[in-house]
Amino acid sequence: HNPPTDEKLEEAKYRLKYEELFQFMYKINYLKLEKRKNVVGIKREINHDDVSKFIEHLPFKLTGDQLKAVNDILKDMESSHRMNRLLQGDVGSGKTIVSFIAMYVNSLCGYQSALMAPTEILAVQHYNNLKNILKDYPIEVSLLTGSTTKKEKSDIYKGLEDGRISIVIGTHALIQEEVNYHNLGLVITDEQHRFGVNQRGNLQNKGVMPDILYMSATPIPRTYALTIYGDMDTSIIKEKPSGRKPVKTYVKSNQEIKEVLQMMLDELKKHHQIYIIAPLIEESENSGDLATVCDLRDKMRLAFGEYYKIDIVHGKMASKAKDLIMQEFLQNKIQILISTTVIEVGVDVSNATTMVIFDANRFGLSTLHQLRGRVGRGEDEAKCILISDTDTKRLHIMEKENDGFKISEEDFKLRGHGDLFG
Repeated sequence: HNPPTDEKLEEAKYRLKYEELFQFMYKINYLKLEKRKNVVGIKREINHDDVSKFIEHLPFKLTGDQLKAVNDILKDMESSHRMNRLLQGDVGSGKTIVSFIAMYVNSLCGYQSALMAPTEILAVQHYNNLKNILKDYPIEVSLLTGSTTKKEKSDIYKGLEDGRISIVIGTHALIQEEVNYHNLGLVITDEQHRFGVNQRGNLQNKGVMPDILYMSATPIPRTYALTIYGDMDTSIIKEKPSGRKPVKTYVKSNQEIKEVLQMMLDELKKHHQIYIIAPLIEESENSGDLATVCDLRDKMRLAFGEYYKIDIVHGKMASKAKDLIMQEFLQNKIQILISTTVIEVGVDVSNATTMVIFDANRFGLSTLHQLRGRVGRGEDEAKCILISDTDTKRLHIMEKENDGFKISEEDFKLRGHGDLFG
């Protein structure tokens, strides 16, 4: 008849939590082992001297983390188990070059590779970078996207089927029914959280049992990553490539807008480019005082329109129109690009040195960190300006911290984990 004490209740609660998590992790790991037992992958004989020479001839030196990730991948490729690895790296940590090395090794061993990117502009960027790195090697690389002409497409389909093409880079076009591979050995998906499970499955089914490498630039706290990616092996790249300067971050209020405009003008005078982020595309009844893309365009045209080209890009635009504007920004035909968070992923514009985010309090720290990662990709010092009148205590974390994993840990503490199984 004695009711349990508070202490006992607390203990029971913790025990329940622990048991639930233990059971979950046990199941995940059991599935991982079962998958391994049942799935026989491609076992390759790798010539490590060739790999070392290839790495030595790269135009930059790899970081310790990058080399470790390359090693993890080579071990997977040499084993008879099928690779199922997540390559997680902070913004600008150099994951792409690691995937390029994996594709080079795969083609040395006589197999084809496919790299799937979430947008056409990112696929083109990967294609150009890889072509440049492989220019002295007899490896055929092709680009397959929605814009590829009918004639080029049929030529690529033929080349993939007869094995002439070793590496293909593209968007969802890679998983269309008419695409058949000669001997697909490696499938890489960039920013894998942007593809549905079925889309990734389609690509895997194109090969007999290709190895799979997922890349993601979204730093996730380790505790959380285990529950989301518990069925995968993980390689993490934390070190930044040498020569990359950290982006300086400032939190400013709306009253300090003149100061912000002056900072922008200083950069424009140096012939640099600027990103501006707004939380909304257009005004709605609930938007209150929030900045919108169109609003900001009008204001920026008042301030800089006489001397500089200003344009907008957002998620509701057709892909072609979006890609065209991004292309013009890449060529410096546009100096100020105003956007929603659609530019979060991957595109490299090394001449863009400033990121201005209006109503920064509306975004999670991890999203702000992703956006900040769009600048500081060249030699010049870059800055990120967060404009907000509220929630500044949280935003000040961004001024002090440049490590995406630490930032996501803070975000995780502040915002909770969301729905794990959603």
